[in-house]
Amino acid sequence: MSLSSDIRVILGIDFGTTYSGFAYANKVNPEITTNETWVDLIGQYKVNTALQYDHSFTKVEAWGYQALAKKPSRRQSAVSNDSKPIELFKLHLGDIPDIEKPSLQGLDYKKAITDYLREIAKDTIQRRWPNIDFMTNVQLVLTVPAEFTEKAKGIMRECVFKANLINTLQSNHLQFTTEPEAAALYCMKVLGEYFLNSVGTSFLICDCGGGTVDLTTREVLEENKLSEITERSGGFCGGTYVDQEFVKYLRRKVGSTAIDRLKEKHYGQYQYMIQQFCKQVKIPFNGDQSKFKPIEFDLGENCPVIKQYVQGREKSFLEEEEWILELDFETVQSMFDPVVGKIIRLIRNQLNSGGNCPAMFLVGGFSESKYLQSRVKEEFGSRVGIIAVPRQPITAIVRGAVEYGLKIGTIKTRVLRYTYGVRIYPKWTEDDPPERKDNDRIYKFCELAKRGTRVDVDQGFSESLIPVYKDQTSMEIRTYITREYSATYCDEPGMHLLGTLKVDLPDAHLGFDRIVEYTLSFGKMEINGIAKNTTNGNVYNTTFTLDMD
Repeated sequence: MSLSSDIRVILGIDFGTTYSGFAYANKVNPEITTNETWVDLIGQYKVNTALQYDHSFTKVEAWGYQALAKKPSRRQSAVSNDSKPIELFKLHLGDIPDIEKPSLQGLDYKKAITDYLREIAKDTIQRRWPNIDFMTNVQLVLTVPAEFTEKAKGIMRECVFKANLINTLQSNHLQFTTEPEAAALYCMKVLGEYFLNSVGTSFLICDCGGGTVDLTTREVLEENKLSEITERSGGFCGGTYVDQEFVKYLRRKVGSTAIDRLKEKHYGQYQYMIQQFCKQVKIPFNGDQSKFKPIEFDLGENCPVIKQYVQGREKSFLEEEEWILELDFETVQSMFDPVVGKIIRLIRNQLNSGGNCPAMFLVGGFSESKYLQSRVKEEFGSRVGIIAVPRQPITAIVRGAVEYGLKIGTIKTRVLRYTYGVRIYPKWTEDDPPERKDNDRIYKFCELAKRGTRVDVDQGFSESLIPVYKDQTSMEIRTYITREYSATYCDEPGMHLLGTLKVDLPDAHLGFDRIVEYTLSFGKMEINGIAKNTTNGNVYNTTFTLDMD
């Protein structure tokens, strides 16, 4: 897809679980700039993915940094003076158990995503370029995790549309790229520094964000194009999970009731305390025990209001310690290890599936952790020759998104993460299960493309379909997907309906001599279904993003 002539700005948005950012380039002078100016916050490449609503959830009163942490005052009482912000709403798009998805106080997560994207446009982008029409003059590239389903990407497209950032639901002015894919484009420039930019070189990208970690292995092709050579993988084990381990530690020290009341009544102070943990403990920790000095974390300074909620033995102990928690090496390491261990396993699995890989790049905010870096090098240093963290790794995703928008043809191939096929209704035979017999026919899964197949962008996989009955006047083509490498029936475990495309079949007098050529095409990030009635030439198409169960 080439950029339309009315595009004036390429805008990349890294919509993250805990932090988000954007970068842009002028089409005429395509130098990429990463935004670092926000409301009440300057010099930061990302801002909190958080919203503060009024009590009826109809108006956004604050967003980003303003919506979250509040520096405490020692004069605060236990009376609630905080209205709790909405955050972590991106997790509702992930394939995780509902119990692990955050409560949004009854707010629809789609509304939160829509409102957040609208605030980014209103308070930053439209303020910067007041004279351009966002819906016609901006090519928007939105990053998504590698593990996002077609349904999740469809919901994101719907939210972008409702935020008035595109003028039609299927507008080409919105393109998706995966977070590790964007990171790979960013790292293409780094390859030359290590003399690894020759054709055939492969490299692994490990994007360690706040909520998710995404991995992909790429190969350099001719003309600086990239090929995906293994399935993308990922998991929910980003840097905020270290923060969660810290909260678990606090619960043991001050009591769960105290933490629950603090979060309920003074959420701003609760978040400020976590930010101070990141500043004082999480960011400096490098895993070198010989140079580690115990850290005194002052609860009275960082969260004074918590004193009013601590009771019993915990209160007596903390009063004796003057409300100071001493964090030794083993305690801090225990907060990191459950998270880092998951990342190590993800990297190992990716390397095992990708063959020889001379280079690995760690990007994303959590990649700046010296402890994570040392553990990865310790585990894989003998296997991977170069393990590096590019400059400003926190900007890798968003800058790569702009690179993608400027050079959409850069990504040449991808590896399918699902097996795709359609439901067919052939004659039942003696070899078929008797219990599946239905009016002398049987419903089966007809495979179009197998998981693990390496496909070119816009490559199609086709099947010729004919009516089941002579007098049939329409046909419903149901497309299914599964994580399995093969399947026989559409009701097998793990099988999902991706979507349905209805095709008109006039000329009933032709009976079975009416062929519909159905093609599944894998675009830049979305999947297209195209059906052509070869009898009359009529074409029907759909983009599969919204219909998967």
